[in-house]
This record gives sequence, structure tokens and C-alpha cells, in this order.
Amino acid sequence: MDKPTREEAMALLKKYNQDEALLKHALAVEAVMGHFAEKFGEEDVEKWKVVGLIHDLDYEKYPEVHCQKTEEILRQEGWPEDYIRAALSHGWKICTDVEPVERMEKVIYTVDELTGLITATALMRPSRSIMDLNAKSVKKKFKQKNFAAAVDRNIIEEGANLLGMDLNEVIEETIKGMQTVADELDLRGDL
Repeated sequence: MDKPTREEAMALLKKYNQDEALLKHALAVEAVMGHFAEKFGEEDVEKWKVVGLIHDLDYEKYPEVHCQKTEEILRQEGWPEDYIRAALSHGWKICTDVEPVERMEKVIYTVDELTGLITATALMRPSRSIMDLNAKSVKKKFKQKNFAAAVDRNIIEEGANLLGMDLNEVIEETIKGMQTVADELDLRGDL
């Protein structure tokens, strides 16, 4: 397979995932990856988005071997090595030893956890919307360790450092990416 399409990625994602929350997470990460690719002037925005879409391919059915099964599935499907490596890099120090080296890998490593924190923050707002959310509000929740406690703040901070970006900027850009799919994520809210 030379270059997997979004349609192929979505079909594969839905083959292994039916959980609505996991599918929304995949859409969020896809949108954010596309946003960062455009921001950085990357030539292959679609590649970044496809990687975002399939990064948690195995999570619903095989959580105990997360990333290992993704690698196996993508290899069986004949996916290119750089796509596989990028998908695996989001689990660095958690369930893989694939260190994010390429910029695409660093972005997915950083934003995977962050999209969860942003979603939780948006849902706590009176508007229940991401459209009026800003980095300051997310940063406030970031500091509350008991809020969205499953989100690993260290990964987000380490990822921002890997990217050479300020944490506030990473949060702001991640929000912008997620805003492009607010309806699909049910985060348009009451605005």
C-alpha cells in the first residue's frame, strides 16, 4: 500500500472500534494532526490526518496490548512503515519504546492526551462548547490533577518540549484543530 486514504483508514478504524467515545477521539486527533500539519507547512496534510485517525486502532479490542496489535494489524494490511512508526510513537514510554523523532510523531505524542483534557474541559463549561474555549481555561484544568485524572500531563508537557513550543501555544492550536470538527465531536454546545 503506497499511501493509505482516509476512507481506508476509517474503514479499518470502524472494523476494530464501535465505541462512540473512541471514534470521536480518533476524529479529534485526526483534525488536530491536520491543523498542525497545515500550521507547520507540511506537504502531506492527509498523511498526518490518517495517522491521527488510526493511532488507537487496537484500543477497544486489545487494550492490554495497545499499540502492539496496531502494529500487527497495519503490517498485515501492508501499511507504510512511517505510518506505523508514527502510530506507535504516540505510546512512547507507556506501551512502546518508539521515541517520537519526526515532527509528525512529536505532534501525535503531544496531542493524544491533550485532546482528552480539552474535551473534558469543554464539557464542563456552561456552554458545553469548544467554540468559546481558550487555552487559559484548559491550563486552569491542567493544573487540577484530580480533573480528568487519567490524562497524563507529563506527556503533554514533554511533547510540547519535544516540539519546542510553549504549552499555551500547543493548547491553543489543539483547540483550533478540534473546533474544525466541533459538530462531529458534539462539542458545538449551546452557542
